[in-house]
Amino acid sequence: MDSGIADKRLLAQEAEFVSLLHMPDRSGNTLSPIIRKAWETGNLESPTKNSPAKATNAHMSIVGHIVKDEVRRYLSRTEAVNGFGNRFLWVCATRSKYLPEGGQTDKLNFAPLICRLKAAIDSARAMGELKRDEGARKIWCAVYSQLSDGVPGLLGAITSRAEAQVMRLACLYALLDGGTEIKAMHLRAALAVWDYCEASARFIFGDSLGDSIADTVLLALRNSQEGLTRTEISQLFQGNRDREQIGRALGSLLEYGLVRMVPEETGGRKAERWFVSEEGGTKKTN
Repeated sequence: MDSGIADKRLLAQEAEFVSLLHMPDRSGNTLSPIIRKAWETGNLESPTKNSPAKATNAHMSIVGHIVKDEVRRYLSRTEAVNGFGNRFLWVCATRSKYLPEGGQTDKLNFAPLICRLKAAIDSARAMGELKRDEGARKIWCAVYSQLSDGVPGLLGAITSRAEAQVMRLACLYALLDGGTEIKAMHLRAALAVWDYCEASARFIFGDSLGDSIADTVLLALRNSQEGLTRTEISQLFQGNRDREQIGRALGSLLEYGLVRMVPEETGGRKAERWFVSEEGGTKKTN
């Protein structure tokens, strides 16, 4: 059996990350499950029956660039919920200055940094299992439930691997530091990075639920102080959504605590009037 190459690391830089978001829509494309498996185990296998390609203990990193509008337009709810989206750390960046003559990075001396990085890599290769010290353990126990609970909607799906992402970052900081254990400062640094990534994801995806019906209803309720009856909610869609679809959307909003329903006496069958809840009314659009 061919054991393959010794160095199984891959750093992929994708200047047009939107092209990856298009691929899962193609029939038979396996990019999404391969990326998810690479994040989990590093043991990969193509589904080709005759001559399947395999990779064991592979280490793959992807750096992609994309603008906010393209992410919102092309990252489908399926890929967000099935785990493709939350394998990535979403980091918003903006230009800090104008450099008409370029940054002249070719004149910078990266040699000292490269030497330090190489030393950290050599040290990490000889490292055994990393464990948290007492200080890091106390912090981890304090933040774990908050990282695990998550939030509803598309943002919750995108950030649902918070615990794993934070601990991987903490391990990286510990190894870069040449340490033999994860200390409090490594975990705090990882949490700071995650806070920025979570804020970036919130900026990108907002409080969208990833359900167009539920999002439309929630927006309408936020702009109605008197609330809306079921009939008025149905009229939002001009007959293009049936009662069951709207009912499921209202059920999701109710489950997330974003809306509340108040029965109304009408002299006959009780009617329903729906209002945005205090938690769901954080944003209002004119």
